[in-house]
Amino acid sequence: MASSDDTAHRPLRSFGRIKSRAIKPRQAALFDTLLPSIAVPDPRAGPIDPAALMPGAAGVWLEIGFGGGEHLAAQAARHRDTLMIGCEPFLNGVASVLRHIEEGGLKNIRLHADDARDVMAALPDASLDRVMILFPDPWHKARHNKRRLIQEETAAGIARLLKPGGVVRFVTDWTDYAEWALEKFGKTSDLVRVSSPGDDWTTPWPDHVVTRYEEKRLGDTTPLFMEFRRA
Repeated sequence: MASSDDTAHRPLRSFGRIKSRAIKPRQAALFDTLLPSIAVPDPRAGPIDPAALMPGAAGVWLEIGFGGGEHLAAQAARHRDTLMIGCEPFLNGVASVLRHIEEGGLKNIRLHADDARDVMAALPDASLDRVMILFPDPWHKARHNKRRLIQEETAAGIARLLKPGGVVRFVTDWTDYAEWALEKFGKTSDLVRVSSPGDDWTTPWPDHVVTRYEEKRLGDTTPLFMEFRRA
């Protein structure tokens, strides 16, 4: 159990519920049979070497908050020579992606069923080619903005992890969060905004994967796409 001093220094949670509905028996079984073999080592135990997770990988991508895992699994299937690290504290999402991994025979995904920031802190400098953040919890109310994943320190941490030329992709369907993220990433000197594929923020990248969550259009705007490159 964490001490009160440890708790005082932990970052605020940027995510909501850990579990909602009951997990189906088949998916629950994968927590015992599949997850242990593809889990990222405990980041609090020491540094994590991506090369040890998948020797010979052509690149390393990190998805922060993969939801149901549709996007992560689809990208892994397209790029089987690339190591995909996925972080998600929501257990129903982890159960979902485990099913995708099993059904797709995907060997290039490693999972952390908890806060991505712990993994980020354990990864070495310039170790990632891409960071993907799709539809993070918006925390609309002003008094809750401090719980948003994207803060100046998070943006700086992402910049530290990216290789020169590496990119971070951010997507949201809330206007105020897009403006917030643009400000936070924009204050990070090592990150340079990449022009949108279209004339505005609403055109997705050619390799973007549309998920069921995105199709629900729960925000106040059409999805907005932003990309920043490590100088």
